[in-house]
Amino acid sequence: MSIKTLFASLTVAALAFTLTAADEKKAETKKAAGPLQPQMEPEGGWDKAMGTLGEKPAEPWTATTIGAGVDKKPLTGKVTTVTGEVIDLSCYLQLGKHGEKHKACGQKCLAAGQPVGLLTKDGNLYMLMEEEHDPRRDGQTELRKAAGDHFAHVMEVTGTETTVRGVHAIYVQGFLKK
Repeated sequence: MSIKTLFASLTVAALAFTLTAADEKKAETKKAAGPLQPQMEPEGGWDKAMGTLGEKPAEPWTATTIGAGVDKKPLTGKVTTVTGEVIDLSCYLQLGKHGEKHKACGQKCLAAGQPVGLLTKDGNLYMLMEEEHDPRRDGQTELRKAAGDHFAHVMEVTGTETTVRGVHAIYVQGFLKK
């Protein structure tokens, strides 16, 4: 066998090994789709939303958000509705905890200021925040309270979705304090 033939054979073998490993990793990723700790079920299960959070906005961003934007231009956002379980991102991202069994802890985390999240049945995560920039900044909104009241419930959430460097968020309207 010539050196060229040997080199070509080794190159093909290495390529085949790399492609096989990549295929195995893709299969592993597909298997991992869905929530972490799938044994931790939301209250009432995944099949039916227990309610709604958010009002469908006429425009993606409110006047206070536009006004606060750099050159009065917030990042691109689109109005969307997503169904998922209300969670606290801190415990989920650290421990995979969610669901009815985690409700008491999660409600305490939200009350203590930990970030509110939405976990879809297929495992996608969204951070949930009030859309109205100035009222949110000034403590004049109540989404956190509503999220605590609906912790571990599957809810239909409507708002403005934006993604920055892989982090997904839904900015929700309709929770201004009265």
